[in-house]
Amino acid sequence: MKTAMFGTRAIVALTFLLATSILNATNAWASPSPQDAAARDDRQIQTDLTRELNGSRFKSIQVTVLNGVVDLEGSVDLFADKEEADRRAHHAKNAMAIRNQLRVAGPQVSDQDLRAKLMQKLEYDRVGYGTTAFNAIGIDVRDGVVRLGGHAYSPTDKSSALSVVSYTPGVQDVIDEIEVDPVSPMDDRIRLNVARAVYGHSSLNKYALDPGKPIRISVQNGNVTLFGVVNTAADRDIANIRANGVPGVFKVVNELRVESDTSEAAK
Repeated sequence: MKTAMFGTRAIVALTFLLATSILNATNAWASPSPQDAAARDDRQIQTDLTRELNGSRFKSIQVTVLNGVVDLEGSVDLFADKEEADRRAHHAKNAMAIRNQLRVAGPQVSDQDLRAKLMQKLEYDRVGYGTTAFNAIGIDVRDGVVRLGGHAYSPTDKSSALSVVSYTPGVQDVIDEIEVDPVSPMDDRIRLNVARAVYGHSSLNKYALDPGKPIRISVQNGNVTLFGVVNTAADRDIANIRANGVPGVFKVVNELRVESDTSEAAK
């Protein structure tokens, strides 16, 4: 009797071990290894991103993915295309990191010519929106790398300036150091009142005729800075006096340049 019971228990135990082995083998077959899962994710990321970058502006981009890290290599015509490719890569599902090694391979433009072209574009940027005279954005160009500084009236004005530069052929990179003026009803009143005081003077109203070349009025917390180019030193002084006479102005920094001095410096 005991022998029979022992034999039955042995059979049950053997059956359990066999079933467990089969279950483990089945699970091992059904669940891929971490390496296989990572490789599958990499292939999916590459497929999705290649589809996202399917366009003429991205035709020279090569995408590789390893362990969730996306490498963008090749070339684009504009810096804006490099930025857009980077943006799309960062939105790729399961992408862990992006290495953007794209080259801007558009036309080569000298720093001097590129700066002159960008200055002209930015002078007339946002004309018609009523904020042109309140933007004071500076440009520096070295080896195709454009550094933008100064002040923008609003985030929209800043974004517009960055877009203008990014879509300009010859730009290799953009360094954004533009500060957006704080939102302030007091500063808004000062801007309008300084504009009325400056352009309301008979010697200065001519600077309102060309919308791209106004006397620019930048205001932050009651501090006013005047930018731009005027015809004479007298005009420069008058603008300074008129701005200082506006109620609520704490300080005026006069950065206006006289045209003759600017011409001499450019030689």
